[in-house]
This record gives sequence, C-alpha cells and structure tokens, in this order.
Amino acid sequence: MPKLLLFQPPIEDFYDTDIRLQPIGLCYLKATVRRFCPDFRVVVRDFHTGCGRRTLPYPKELSYLKEYYLLPDRGPFSMFHQYFRFGASPAAVAEAVAQEQPDMVGISALFSPYYREVLSCAAAIKKLLPIPIVVGGSHVSCAPETILASSHVDFVIRGEGERPLVELLQAWQQGGPYDRVVNLGWKRDGKMVFNPMAENFSLPEIPPPDYGDLDTGRYLYEGRRLCMILTSRGCPHRCGFCSVHLTFGRRYRRRSAAAVVAEMEARYAEGIRVFDFEDDNLTFDLAGMKKLCQQIGNTFQGRDIQLLAMNGISHKSLDQEVLALMRRAGFTHLNLALVSGNEEILAAYSRPHRRDNFITVVEEAFRLGFRIVAHQILGLPGESLDSMVDTLMLLARLPLLIGVSIFYLTPGAPVAASFPAMDGTDIFRSRSTAMAIETPHCQRDDLYTLFLTARILNFLKGLEMEGEETSLADLLAHEQESPRAATGFNLLRRLFEEKRLYAATPQGLLIRRHFDADLFETIWQNLAWITTQQGRRIHTR
Repeated sequence: MPKLLLFQPPIEDFYDTDIRLQPIGLCYLKATVRRFCPDFRVVVRDFHTGCGRRTLPYPKELSYLKEYYLLPDRGPFSMFHQYFRFGASPAAVAEAVAQEQPDMVGISALFSPYYREVLSCAAAIKKLLPIPIVVGGSHVSCAPETILASSHVDFVIRGEGERPLVELLQAWQQGGPYDRVVNLGWKRDGKMVFNPMAENFSLPEIPPPDYGDLDTGRYLYEGRRLCMILTSRGCPHRCGFCSVHLTFGRRYRRRSAAAVVAEMEARYAEGIRVFDFEDDNLTFDLAGMKKLCQQIGNTFQGRDIQLLAMNGISHKSLDQEVLALMRRAGFTHLNLALVSGNEEILAAYSRPHRRDNFITVVEEAFRLGFRIVAHQILGLPGESLDSMVDTLMLLARLPLLIGVSIFYLTPGAPVAASFPAMDGTDIFRSRSTAMAIETPHCQRDDLYTLFLTARILNFLKGLEMEGEETSLADLLAHEQESPRAATGFNLLRRLFEEKRLYAATPQGLLIRRHFDADLFETIWQNLAWITTQQGRRIHTR
C-alpha cells in the first residue's frame, strides 16, 4: 500500500500564533484521499505546533528592524525582540519523514513570508529520500513559480487541493501523464507547466477532516482542547489587500447545518470543547448562519462548549438576531475586521462595509455579553496618517480591545498590481512584523508609534474598575497592586512627564528611540476618553 505523508512545516518570525495553525487543510486532504483513493495510506504530521522554538539571528532582509525591536521589554507595552524558528529544524523534519518511509510527501505552504522554510524542508528531505514532493496552500495559489522553480519540488497544487491531489495520486500510480490533473503545476523537460484550473469536489463530496494523526492536546484554548471547523468556502468580497480568492475562488459555498453539527458532535465525543470557525466569511449567508446557530443551540443545549471565530467576522452581515443566536449557541468572543473607519478608504479597497454599521454591531454585541476585538490595518497605501489616527480613536472609545495589523503586500492581492513585481525579498517581508511598506503619508516611525499606542490603549482597556468612570489622573495617582499594572502606570507617568516612552528591560528603563511622543500627544489631546472592555469610561484629561 503506497504511503502519502502530509505535513505542516516550521515557520520563522518574531512571534507565533500556533493556536491558529491546526492543519485543518491537511486533515481534509487525508479524509478525501481515504475516500477516493482507499489503497493509499495517508499520515498527517505537524512539525510546527508543539515542537518548541529556537532563537535565530536576524535575517539580513530584516536587519533594519533591530533599531525597533532592540529591547527585551518586560512591561505591558512590549514589542517584539528576538527572531525565532517555531517548530522543528529542516534536518529534524527530514529525519522524521525518513523514518515514516513514505512514497510521496506533501507540504503545506500557507503563508507567503514562510515559503523559504517550505523549500528548506523539501531540500532536506530530498537528501535522504528520492521521492516526489508536492506543495500546496495559499502561497502556491498566489505565487506558484516561487515553489515549483526549486529542484527539490516536483509538483505544486493551486487552489483547493482535494480534487487535484486525488487526480495526482491516480496519475502517479499509473506513471503519468500529468497534463490532465486539474490545478497541477509540474515539470516537463525541466520547464514549468501549469495545468488549467477547475472546480473542486462539491462540499457534500468532501468528508470532514481526519484529525486522527494529531495530538489534540497540542491545540488548546485557555487550557481546553480546540479544533477548527469550516462551514463554508470562498468569499464574494474583493477586498484590495486580500488574495484568498486565488485559493478558494469567489464563489461562496456553504455546508449544510446538519453536516456541520454532526461533525461537531463527533468532535465533542472525542473530548473537544472549543470550536473555532475558520471560514473566510462565516456570516455572508445570513439565513444559513442563523439556521446553523439555531441547530447548534438546540443540539448542545446544556452541554459545555465554547465557540470562536478567530479568523474574524465581517460586521456587514451581522444583525441583532444573528448576534443573539450566536450568543445562545455558545459564541463568547467576536473578532471584527474594521480595517479602517474611513469609508473612502474602504471603498478604494472594494470593501463593502460601513462605519455606522460597525458601531451598531459593537454596541449590540457588547449588550449581549460578547468580548470584542476589532482589527485595524495600519499603513494602507493611500490612507493618511490622520485617517489612521481617527480610526484608532474610534476604537479607543468603544468597549473592545484593539487588534492592529501593519499592512504588508501579499502576492496576488489586487493592490499588488500598483507596485513593482514582487521579488523574493519582497515576499519574505510580506508580514506584519516587517513594517516593510512606507508611504508618503505614513513612515515606519509612525507605524511603530501607532502600534505601541494601541498597546497602551489596550492596557487601559483591560483594567477592571468598580465605578462607571474615573480619570486617568486618578489612576496614575493611586498605587497599583498588580506588578504589571504598577509597571504600566510608571511608564505612562514618565511618558506624560518626559515625553519619552521607556521599555522595562532587565537592565532597567531604556528609551524607545523611534517612538514619536509628539504624535502620541496629538492623539491623546484629541481622545477625551477611553472605554474599557467592561464598558467603563476613563477620562484622559
């Protein structure tokens, strides 16, 4: 029986979100191959989550960040400091793969800035095993040549992978040819060939993901076992900064509520209590979402489950009824993608959302008891610094935490067409931590200052207060019991008195040189108040 090994590779960056990286795509592939190619044995391995981390030197392409991420800050306004490999080394990956003795290997290339880690693993495996290697995932859909050009990669799959992988395995068993395998990239006489794109299997044909090879104890949310769920594929929106359409297309397809709930019941029987819905647009089909929530609520009534949607939810398709149904079903947190509070900017990026609807949704969600995070993108090309500040102040006054992401250029995103063609360095820097894109309106110091300002605001938003309101002056005047709070207020006092932001390092307080205190003061003078997560008000002056 031929053996296919699918794995998630390590990544290298300043921080990691391993809770968001359960390899659901690989588990879908395993289940589908088992259904359509039952003579194949399929194994899924995760060489990222639960495999530790190792400090690495700064890559030369990111050396300019040393001035910004220089200090090992232990305070509540900390930034990144060291560069890490999260997961096993390529050599360790290759040794583990060799022990499995597969006949073919598939590697997931989800995120563009980590494509080099994929190629390093492929090269290490080829040194030990002369077997074909296929790579798929979002990065391949965006920039397939960057992977297939490697002499260590034999095939790539663009778009959704279930049907192409099944067809590839069938063709491989027969010794080829490969020219009829949909979505496949391969090599003919050393030259790259890309077959036409075609539709995937229908959603009812694709079985639920097979998590059987994974240690679910690695994937925890607040100490409880978590698994990812998909209720739909595709996103009909055409946001200018997003390239998800290259993987899942623009046609929105939704699984039946009965199929989703049946999958949840099976996972619950396995001990899963937290379900993270990772759809790209969970609530686009509002009627379908309401039906799903009703069925989850009825099925799991009285049972201990928690529902999340950490990939974010579009506030455009939320109303009072669906929010109430989500809360009843078990959703506890709401991650909303605002992007910008400037509707002209949203229109420029083809994002069909409105500021007033966002505020209405936040107010209703808070009333229902959701814990809310709203996400802003800093540094969007074409957006002024004043507009970014306005959005930040809007979020400061609402009962939520602020999630900020610094704009990065993604291969295949519509906005990328207005930039020069991306080379390997550009792709490597396509990560929020790189602060790589400066515009005439917003420079790197501005991005750094706004990011830290959001950290300061979140520190205050996270305070637990007994009364309905207080002033920042009163908070600064009182001694804090928590060491973290005491450190934070000490840094704030110094910031207001000296117009300098310090980092609390093991060597003592050190100045953050690139923090623009004048920009911070401008924000603060116009803010007036901050609303905490509890809905309490802190007057800033």
